[in-house]
Amino acid sequence: MIESPCHTCNGSGRVRKQKTIEINIPAGVDNDQMLNVSGQGNAGANGGPSGDLHVYVNVRPHPIFERRGDDVWCEMPITFTQAALGAEVTVPTIDGRVSYQVREGTQPGDVFKLKGKGIPHINGRGRGDQYVRMTIEVPKNLSQKQKQLLQEFDSCAEEKNYQKRKGFFDKIKEMFDDKKA
Repeated sequence: MIESPCHTCNGSGRVRKQKTIEINIPAGVDNDQMLNVSGQGNAGANGGPSGDLHVYVNVRPHPIFERRGDDVWCEMPITFTQAALGAEVTVPTIDGRVSYQVREGTQPGDVFKLKGKGIPHINGRGRGDQYVRMTIEVPKNLSQKQKQLLQEFDSCAEEKNYQKRKGFFDKIKEMFDDKKA
C-alpha cells in the first residue's frame, strides 16, 4: 500500500502522453501492412521496458497505376495510326518515363511487359514488373476529308487485314452450315 501516491500517475508508474516519432517506411510496403517499431510503444508496468509500436500503412490509390502484388499495371492510350503502323511512345513508370516501340498491328487489349519496372520487393532484392495494356482511341468529330480518307482506306482493306473479324465470320458460317446438315 502506497501511503502518498503520485498525483500524476496515481501510483502506476506510467503517465499517458503523446509523442511524435519519425519512422522509415521501406520501399515496396503495401496497403494494410503493419510495421513494427520496437521499443516505441507503451511503457512497461513497474518500470519494465517499453512495448512495440504497430503502424498500419494506408497507401492511396494512384490515378494511373494499379498495383497487383509487386507488379504494376497501367493503360496506355494510343491512336489508331500508332496501333496499325507501329510507333515509338513514351510510357510512364513509377521511376519516370521510358521509351517503347509499339509493334505494327497492335490490337486493343494487347499487353506488354517492362521487366523490373514494378514495385521493389520488400526486404529483398529485385522488383516486380510493369504491365501496359494498350487501348486504342477511336477518333471523334472527324472532318469530311478525314471521313473520306477512312472510307477510301476501308474499301482497299482485305479480309486478311482483319484476323478477328475473319475468324468471327468463319465461325458464324460454320454454325449455320452445321444446322443445315
